[in-house]
Amino acid sequence: MGHTLTGILDAAAEGRFPPPDGRTTVVPQENRRDAGVIAFTAHSVVFTDEDPDWVRSTLAALDCDALAATMNARFLAALLDRTGRSTDTIDLLTVADPLPGEPPLELREMADPDHPRVRRALKRRDDVRVWSADGGVLVLGRGVGGRWETAIEVDEGARHRGLGRELARAARHLVPDGQPVWSQQATGNARSIRAFQAAGYRPVGAESLLLGPAG
Repeated sequence: MGHTLTGILDAAAEGRFPPPDGRTTVVPQENRRDAGVIAFTAHSVVFTDEDPDWVRSTLAALDCDALAATMNARFLAALLDRTGRSTDTIDLLTVADPLPGEPPLELREMADPDHPRVRRALKRRDDVRVWSADGGVLVLGRGVGGRWETAIEVDEGARHRGLGRELARAARHLVPDGQPVWSQQATGNARSIRAFQAAGYRPVGAESLLLGPAG
């Protein structure tokens, strides 16, 4: 396992995870925008510029299962209060290997997109590119730790036809430099989880991203 957030993520993408020892690793933020918590199996990573001793003492004071402490609502609320950040939800964190060649789905790259999913991505990712398909949108950009992340949106009238799975799989063809592609799905969004897993994305953990003023 690496000693930086990028190193930890790179290892996880290759199937090498932190030891399941019940501990929490605290690493610095790699940029001002991205802070948060990733929970792997029996090991969590908190990426923040806050005092690591404060993180550990706050976790130790919780009255809950120690393995669940970093995703406990009281810890996340304390971290949000201390950092002045906000958050949306706890996501399932997934990753997939790249695929060769062009995607089999017909896509059109959008030079100046105006879509809610795209506006959201521009606040959370760098180097954002966007493609549209009949009934859907695919977004690709660099997010936490510089990893390539994808997000998709399927129009209501185009759902239940496998388009979400096709868009998620297309991202594996579009990710540059032979890098893995990551994606987050809200834990309650079973439809999205099924689509990404059908497209070959593997669950690796849970993630709570803390949003700063620019997020």
